[in-house]
Amino acid sequence: MRVLAFLDGSLADPDAAHLRVDDLGLLRGDGVFETILVAAEKPRELGPHLDRLARSAAMLDLPAPDLEGFDRAAQAVIEAWQGGPEIALKLVYTRGVDGDPAGKPTAFAMGLEIEEKVLRARAEGVSVVTLERGIDTELSSRAPWLLLGAKTVSYAINMAALREASRRGAQDVIFTATDGSVLEGPTSTVVLAKDRTLYTPPSTIGILPGTTQHALFRGAEKAGWTVKVEPLSVADLLAGEGVFLASSVRKVTRVHTVDGTVLPDSTALQAELLAAYESEY
Repeated sequence: MRVLAFLDGSLADPDAAHLRVDDLGLLRGDGVFETILVAAEKPRELGPHLDRLARSAAMLDLPAPDLEGFDRAAQAVIEAWQGGPEIALKLVYTRGVDGDPAGKPTAFAMGLEIEEKVLRARAEGVSVVTLERGIDTELSSRAPWLLLGAKTVSYAINMAALREASRRGAQDVIFTATDGSVLEGPTSTVVLAKDRTLYTPPSTIGILPGTTQHALFRGAEKAGWTVKVEPLSVADLLAGEGVFLASSVRKVTRVHTVDGTVLPDSTALQAELLAAYESEY
């Protein structure tokens, strides 16, 4: 099941051709996107996702996106959806056609089914390997043109990392900086639980601010947890009571193995944190 909508709210056949072959999003990865979980016909954190889409677009010097139009397209997808109870709603915004004198961006929303591997990971947890990202934690401030912290459609490195994880017998990745600091997953935010405190690395080190992580922290605080945003090391992960990957479609997925080391069973913690996250909706 797939539903495609444009910013005027119109629907289109997702199996028909809509994207030109000279679109800069295709040719150069020159664009940004967001993925939003829709549950019970309600998009989660839509406002923060739209804000992050606008921030990413500004980092690429793209024209300011029509956020009302994206909201309209999102609602059109949700209203037309006839698939499962949850939707992976993607908002895509590229620079448009190469050499177009009008400079019109490409923009659309598409609803997709949640992949089976995501549902399995939610239920069973995942093993991860740590892979160096090749950046230091101060690079983002020194070199803004590297677009660290922007959610661009240039995901080749992220997908290559996941393939490397598979070759090593794992399902996912936690990126590290050159000094060993924990960064993020290819498509997720890293969260550590220890002594009734949740930790996540700061976005200032060049990672994407996590919308799901933020919602989880809101709910966890209400449930009596302390939350902290501070640097983490792989050793911290190994010494914790639970490591989790947070993202829109995976929600709060537990990590059961890091680099071959089996972590303490965090099934009960995952259930508690998932309940805190769900309480926000």
